[in-house]
Amino acid sequence: MRSERALIARHAGTVLVGQLAVMAFGVTDTIIAGRYSEHALAALSVGAAVFVSVYVSLMGVLQALLPVWAELHGAGRSSEVGRSVRQSLYLAAIAIVAGMAILLLPGSVLRWTQVPAEMRGEVEAYLAVLAFALAPALLFRLFSTLNQSLGRPQLVTWLQLGSLAVKLPLSIWFTFGGAGLPAMGLVGCGWATLCVNWTMLGCAVWLLRNRPFYAGYGLWKRIEAPDWQQIRKFARLGVPGGLAVLVEVTSFTLMALFIARLGTAAAAAHQIASNLLAVAYMTPLSLGIATSARVSFWLGAGDEARARLACRQGFGLTALCALVYGAAMVLLRDGLANVYSDNPAVIAMAASLLLAVAAYHVADAVQTFCVFVLRCYRVTLAPLAIYCTMLWGLGLGGSYLLAYRGLGPWAAMQSPLAFWIMSAAALALTALLFGALLRWTMRRRAKRK
Repeated sequence: MRSERALIARHAGTVLVGQLAVMAFGVTDTIIAGRYSEHALAALSVGAAVFVSVYVSLMGVLQALLPVWAELHGAGRSSEVGRSVRQSLYLAAIAIVAGMAILLLPGSVLRWTQVPAEMRGEVEAYLAVLAFALAPALLFRLFSTLNQSLGRPQLVTWLQLGSLAVKLPLSIWFTFGGAGLPAMGLVGCGWATLCVNWTMLGCAVWLLRNRPFYAGYGLWKRIEAPDWQQIRKFARLGVPGGLAVLVEVTSFTLMALFIARLGTAAAAAHQIASNLLAVAYMTPLSLGIATSARVSFWLGAGDEARARLACRQGFGLTALCALVYGAAMVLLRDGLANVYSDNPAVIAMAASLLLAVAAYHVADAVQTFCVFVLRCYRVTLAPLAIYCTMLWGLGLGGSYLLAYRGLGPWAAMQSPLAFWIMSAAALALTALLFGALLRWTMRRRAKRK
């Protein structure tokens, strides 16, 4: 029991360090944009919402392949991993084309969500740069998923840490200008991301070619023609997973687009709250990745009891961390908001939002863990249905009503707090349903054995 918990904790800790380094991209861009101008920070809130919706949804399709490779690893079928990875490149290519099309043509989304016209030009320019940073980001995600499935996330983490050392000075330089380079404002943050993403991908390819660890998996054999049967299997697992992530993320990021009409102070306060939540989210995400890798490994090895044990140990760690983070958000809310802005109105509004964000995070951590483990058992359609009903229906729809039209006995709040309250309630119900579904799935599988 102790060794399984320790292994999950070590794996998750390594993934977490790397994920926090990547999240630091967003944190530094938020701080840099906020120091550049309040308008740039508000535009970043909208631009980041669109990009994250696209990137994380497509990333979810590729991340869902982790159980496939972890099971092959657990079953000792190393020679099949390389072919599976090569076939996944076709799925990645489709994702890249779709994602770039959306990022290069965001006008309809911005108009539909009524983003102020004076903000759209800067948002569109920012997204146009990030469109060309999407391909290396998704291909690097394949490299990351492969390493996580094999229980070797260390190289990914080192690359992510190294990239932060490059990203921070580039974002400052490109945004504020200097040394003959004109100030580019928010678009400068996008150019810094593009440079770093291509550098990370180049390093990943070099490692795959030269590290002895990868030699036994046959990754560099000539790529086969598309195996549509294999790709359909990937799609049956990845597409529902990606759509579920899309629903989850858009229920969160669309808040930023709807909140933008409340003014720059509300948009900036929401960006601070969402940025802190995104940082906290990296812990349950890392624990979900680590636990699902172990569960799939033991399922591939044919040991159902060890798979269930890994699930229980991972859940305990996830719940504990979520409660600690939630308490920190409540107790330190004023100081945390002050880090991002020196505007008293923005600080006060952000601090009030963090009370609801704390509840949101606890529910988010539980449901994130459950959905990762459910994918190990190939349960993907039910979570998607639950997400659509709870997060889009109750969460986003209820939020909009409470904020702008009133909901039942409550008058319209005209505040971003309405979105956080309703979304937290929707996530809490989602977590309860996912927990029950996971328990039922594991019991049913145990009875079959």
